[in-house]
Amino acid sequence: MELVGEHFVERLTVREREIAAIVESVLPALRASAAMVDQDGEFCRDHVKRFSEAGLLGLVVPPDYGGLGGGLRDLAAATFAIGSACPSTALAWFFHCSAASRGLLALEAIKQNLFDAEEVPVVRAFAEKVLGAMGTERKWLANFASESVKSETAAITITTEAKPIDGGYLLNGIKSFGCATGVADRYLVTAKLEGYSDAGGLCTFIIDRDAEGVSERRRWNAIGMRGTANHGLVLKDVFVAVQNALALPNAFVRCMQVSRGSFVGNQLAGMACYLGAAWAIYHQTISMLRQRTFADTGKPLGASPMHQQLIGEMLVDLESAMLWLRRQLELETSSPPLLEKQKVVQHWRLCKGQVAEHSFRLATNALKCVGTSGADDAQPHARTLRDLAMSLVQAFPAERGRLMAAQWEISGAEQSSFGVGADS
Repeated sequence: MELVGEHFVERLTVREREIAAIVESVLPALRASAAMVDQDGEFCRDHVKRFSEAGLLGLVVPPDYGGLGGGLRDLAAATFAIGSACPSTALAWFFHCSAASRGLLALEAIKQNLFDAEEVPVVRAFAEKVLGAMGTERKWLANFASESVKSETAAITITTEAKPIDGGYLLNGIKSFGCATGVADRYLVTAKLEGYSDAGGLCTFIIDRDAEGVSERRRWNAIGMRGTANHGLVLKDVFVAVQNALALPNAFVRCMQVSRGSFVGNQLAGMACYLGAAWAIYHQTISMLRQRTFADTGKPLGASPMHQQLIGEMLVDLESAMLWLRRQLELETSSPPLLEKQKVVQHWRLCKGQVAEHSFRLATNALKCVGTSGADDAQPHARTLRDLAMSLVQAFPAERGRLMAAQWEISGAEQSSFGVGADS
C-alpha cells in the first residue's frame, strides 16, 4: 500500500516507511476533525494526546533522547501527509518539530568544534533538555521567533530582549507568530541579549506555558490555517533560570553554520504542509469530476473542455510545486552536499514562493471546477483555498524571495532572514 507521504518523498527506506506508517495511523482522526478545527478557529487539543501516544512528538528526535530518530525526509513526508488531512494541525505540529533544531544543530556544532571546552557543557545540557522534553517526556513545544517588527534588510527583526540578572534572565517582548499558543506545554523563545544589536546576541529560552508574566496576544480571525493557535505571546518581566537558557554570545550564529539551507534546515517541511493540502484537494476534485455527470448526456463533468483545461492547469501547478520542493529536499539531505550552502539558501528563497503560488493557483482552479457548491466556507474547496492563501504570506512572500535571490546573483551578499538590526 502506498502511504500518503510517499506521494511527495520518493524511494522511502524501510525505516522511513515505518515512520510514515505511524503518521498514517493518525490521519483518519485528523480528517474527521478538520472541518471543526477550521469552523471553530481552535486547535484540536485531542491531537496533543494523539500525537504523544503515537510517539510523533519525537519524530525527529534521536532514539537516545526517546525519539523515533527521523530526519528531514521523514519530517517532510509527515507534514505533507498531515497537511493532506488537516493543514492547521500539520503547521502547528511542524512548528513543534522545528524546536528540535535548537538541540540538533547545537549538538552538531559541538561535533564540529564550534564551541570551546568551557562552553560545551552548557550547550550540550540545553540541547539535551530540548530533545529530552520532546522525546522522553513527550511534551509539545511551541517555537516562537517571529515578531511583527520588520526591517528593510530582514524579514524578521528581534526586539524581544533578555536582561541578565542573578540566577537567570528577565524577558520582555511580543512574539507575533509561532503556533500552539496556550496549547504547548513549553515555549521556546528567541530573544536578544541586552546590549546587542546583531545576530551575535540571539539566544534561546525555555519557558513554561503558565510562567508568571506570560500572556497570550489577542486572538485574530485568520483567513485560513485557523486551528493553529498562532496568535503569539506577550512577555513581561518573565524570569528564565540560567539552566533553561542558551545565552552564550554567538551561540545561535555558530549553530546556524551547520544548517543546510532553509533557515535552520527544516522550513521546507513547513511548506510541505501546504503542498499536502494542494495535493489532497486536487485528488478530491478529480474524484468529483469523475463521479458527477451531466444530466443530458450522462458524461462525467470532467469530460467537458472547460474542466479539462482546468485539470491540465492543476496538473502543471501540482507537478511544479512538487518538483521545486523535492529539489529543495534533495539539496538539504544529499550526502555529500550537491551545492554549497549559499546556493542551497538561494534555491530556498525561490522555492518557498514557487510552492506557495503554484499551490494557491491549484486551489483556485479546483474551486472553479466545483462551482458554487464548493464555495460554502465549510466545504473542503473553500477551506483549502483559504488555508493556501496563508502560504502566500508566511515568513516572506514570493516577491521578497525572488528579490533576495536576485540580489545574491548581483552582489553575492545573502541577506539574513533573521536579522536584528542594521548590523545583522
